[in-house]
Amino acid sequence: MNEALTTLLDLLDLEQIEENIFRGTSRSALVPRVFGGQVAAQALVAAGRTVPEDRTAHSLHSYFLRAGDPGAPIVYAVDRIRDGRSFTTRRVVAVQHGQPIFHLSASFQTYEEGLDHQSAMPDAPDPETLPTAAEALPAYREVFRDPGTVERLIEARGAVDLRYATVPPWGSVGKPVEPRSQVWFRTAGKLESDDALLHTCLATYVSDMTLLDSVLLAHGRGGWAVGDVVGASLDHAMWFHRPFRADEWLLYDQESPSAAAGRGLGQARIWTQDGRLAVTVIQEGVVRVPRA
Repeated sequence: MNEALTTLLDLLDLEQIEENIFRGTSRSALVPRVFGGQVAAQALVAAGRTVPEDRTAHSLHSYFLRAGDPGAPIVYAVDRIRDGRSFTTRRVVAVQHGQPIFHLSASFQTYEEGLDHQSAMPDAPDPETLPTAAEALPAYREVFRDPGTVERLIEARGAVDLRYATVPPWGSVGKPVEPRSQVWFRTAGKLESDDALLHTCLATYVSDMTLLDSVLLAHGRGGWAVGDVVGASLDHAMWFHRPFRADEWLLYDQESPSAAAGRGLGQARIWTQDGRLAVTVIQEGVVRVPRA
């Protein structure tokens, strides 16, 4: 386990300051705001800390309200909405400087047997045959607005081994392609914990990294690092279907069915390497072309 992954695990180990109130810190981000995946993961940690251990997260729905300040702590207030026989519902508000920056509703369920079917896993190359971020990113140095972006991207993703199975947005600048993207990911090291909440929160963290790539691909845009779009996440929803481990390879198959009115929609599925559908993800974000 490398230092970056240790730091991420520390970020997810929130401090409890009251019965339903938790506090978290942030790591430096590529942009001057808190990374959305971090806030979502921390909010899910806060919710999960108030739920019986026999109940695992099966869905979350969230809204990004304001840009987070990476230099200030984030307070997570949990509202215990409902505790039923099978389901538990929690609402979490993340607050900074006296204002809400993020809102999450999450539902947890006890395990039960039931009907079971799933779609077929899409074709994808073996992740072990794909280059790591450190191997792939230097080839795009001249595409980025700031040459130092390569090192910052590698550092920002140091806790996660994320490998593109398809061309990244900055690899097809000016050439619109099919609005679909695939990446394989896993934590950069084996985790000692079998805690399902931890693995779910880590997948939540990663899910915000690349989901809007497919929007950019459809229009031949390279992204914020290239300087041809500006944007931010608006809302984020996830459904957790089957158990998985975040330290084992997961395929993130993403596509964009629509972009309009300055917004882009990304939808995706996360598969285990042996073909089990683990998670469904949908996100809408602001995607704007900078004014001249």
